[in-house]
Amino acid sequence: MLRLFKYLKPYTLLILLAIGLLFVQANADLALPDYMSKIVNNGIQQGGIENAVPEAIRQAEMEKLVLFMTDEERTLVLDHYRLVDANAADYATLVQKYPALADEPVYVLDPIDRATLEQMNPILGKAWLVVASVQRLAADPQAAAAMGQMLGLGAPPPGADLFTVLANLPPAQRAQITSMIQERFAALGDKMITQMAVGAVKEEYLALGMDTDRLQTDYILRIGGSMLLLTLLSIACTIAVGFLSARTAAGLARDLRREVFRKVESFSSAEFDQFSTASLITRSTNDVTQIQMVVIMMMRMVIYAPIIGIGGIIRALGKSTSMWWLIALAVIVLLGLVLTVFSIALPKFKMIQNLVDRLNLVMRENLSGMMVIRAFNMQEYEEKRFDRANQDLTGISLFINRVMVVMMPVMMLIMNGLSLAIIWVGAHQVAQSQMQVGDMMAFLQYAMQIVFAFLMMSFMFIMLPRASVSAGRIADVLETEVSIKDPEKPLTFGDSFVPQVEFRNVSFRYPGAQEDVLHNINFTAKPGETIGIIGSTGSGKSTILSLIPRFYDVTEGAVLVSGVDVRQVAQHDLRAKIGYIPQKGTLFSGTIESNLKYADENASADVLKEAADIAQASEFIFAREEGLQAEISQGGSNVSGGQKQRLAIARALVKKAPIYIFDDSFSMLDFKTDAALRQALKEKTKGSTTFIVSQRVATIMHAEQIIVLDQGKIVGKGKHRELMETCDVYRDIALSQIGQEALK
Repeated sequence: MLRLFKYLKPYTLLILLAIGLLFVQANADLALPDYMSKIVNNGIQQGGIENAVPEAIRQAEMEKLVLFMTDEERTLVLDHYRLVDANAADYATLVQKYPALADEPVYVLDPIDRATLEQMNPILGKAWLVVASVQRLAADPQAAAAMGQMLGLGAPPPGADLFTVLANLPPAQRAQITSMIQERFAALGDKMITQMAVGAVKEEYLALGMDTDRLQTDYILRIGGSMLLLTLLSIACTIAVGFLSARTAAGLARDLRREVFRKVESFSSAEFDQFSTASLITRSTNDVTQIQMVVIMMMRMVIYAPIIGIGGIIRALGKSTSMWWLIALAVIVLLGLVLTVFSIALPKFKMIQNLVDRLNLVMRENLSGMMVIRAFNMQEYEEKRFDRANQDLTGISLFINRVMVVMMPVMMLIMNGLSLAIIWVGAHQVAQSQMQVGDMMAFLQYAMQIVFAFLMMSFMFIMLPRASVSAGRIADVLETEVSIKDPEKPLTFGDSFVPQVEFRNVSFRYPGAQEDVLHNINFTAKPGETIGIIGSTGSGKSTILSLIPRFYDVTEGAVLVSGVDVRQVAQHDLRAKIGYIPQKGTLFSGTIESNLKYADENASADVLKEAADIAQASEFIFAREEGLQAEISQGGSNVSGGQKQRLAIARALVKKAPIYIFDDSFSMLDFKTDAALRQALKEKTKGSTTFIVSQRVATIMHAEQIIVLDQGKIVGKGKHRELMETCDVYRDIALSQIGQEALK
């Protein structure tokens, strides 16, 4: 995958934007359990009261609370409350909110920040708990007497107010008593102290005449509304990230397909020998699709999962540090499962793409060779061949799926086991007042989020190997060094182009071959000449012609066009001077006109008609009502072999090139059509240099120069009559064909 990262550069902004949205989404998702904890802890259990710091408190009750505070604590608390009585400016407003204000003064909390609130919470929380404890003791005379004896106060007088007794004590003794009582609550922690003090705050609100039911309802609605807004924000981020990831992945896939196509277009014949057609098709379709899917998953999961996992761990530990080992155990088991599956499935993923190549190859061969298969009654054999390729791919896919299918139930078992363990351990902590119910529920949700994060990453670990194989296959194509390159400073033919081709001491060896297939080839084709090339099968006829347009480069020597080495000019400029007709005429889906205009898209109807006339194709073209608009199916399968060759010849003639190369392009023509075509070709292309490779002596016998090849060497060169006298190879070929024609 790293080899293709540079192609993601145009989408950097989209990726960064997606990462930002994922951070927002993750924080929104992580905040939801915390809000749920608040609803349970504060909204349900505490009646909507969050803090031990009441918004209002009666003067008499405040006097009791400050008895159990240090001087610094007392100053801090009283500095943030103001005493309100009937003379206050806002009395009319406050008495409606706190009806008890009509009977006695009330302390009202001034606006404070969060830090101050957190500072005051444990102070007032402990004070509320001490006051509540003292009130319970006061209600039990025996317990009050026992406490008095313990504190050295003696038994309080009958009917005496215990708070009055404590208030009259010296400050040092009262501080000692306060410290002893508060030690009972020290082990609870500030959070638990606040929760326990909330009951006393609620009693104070009732004493003030406040509507505590309304207070609880408002709190739940407020927190629930916040959760709804966070959920909508998370949904919006999910949709936006989905759009950005899809756009990035689709754009990357488009770019990769374009780059692969461009690269393949630049391949010479040597590079095509490295990659089969079926493999190139698979790489530009199936492999690119694999990468597209993984990019979407990476942007949605690989980035999101670590955020949610790390954030979940931090928040879960914030709820309870004593249950961290449960999450750690689940993660270790989960990672062990993922690594096991990964080690089993990875070797198989590497095999899949090669098997897809094989299946595509068999399918392509069957579709293109269906007539041959039927002619030889080989349908059953080909069905078995296809079935073997199909079964191999199916078997590997099923093996991987069987391994993968084990993951989900095992992961669900891990998740459900983790849930039970958290509830079991958390319930004991709740019973021991070490944890709140809402915090236990939030911890459970954070644990599920953490496990899901690892679950998402595990799926990516399984998908990445196959995508990595696909990325490597695409990178192999894109990074292939092209053997035929344009020079850094190419020469140009200029306006004085002369269609002269010279082979100077040319030898050629195919890439990877042990021996040369052409040996010391020397000849010159002058402007206006027709050069015939003939020889036995495999003698190197087509190889010679492929060196002129630089489909291959010579191993030794040089090929010169207009006096310039073809390796010193740009390929585009060189091929613009050549009209090439391959041995196998290739037509493209479209119309006859579109195929002929392949050589020159601006060619007029007259030019097309003239080219068709020369190629002896007008007869069958205009015999149809559609004429040039007649449809050509894929590969030209709806025209005969001879018609296909003539259309290919006509296409090259539309180019009006100074050099024509006919690579055995008359093989499917009858002798009459062959002769008529060559006659018309000679008249209409007088200034062009023409190369004709043919197995027929009749096709090349009137050429100004005939080159006879045998095993990659020139064994004869000259005109027909000369070669009949001086070249045994040519004479044998000519006599064998003349004999065959005479029998007809």
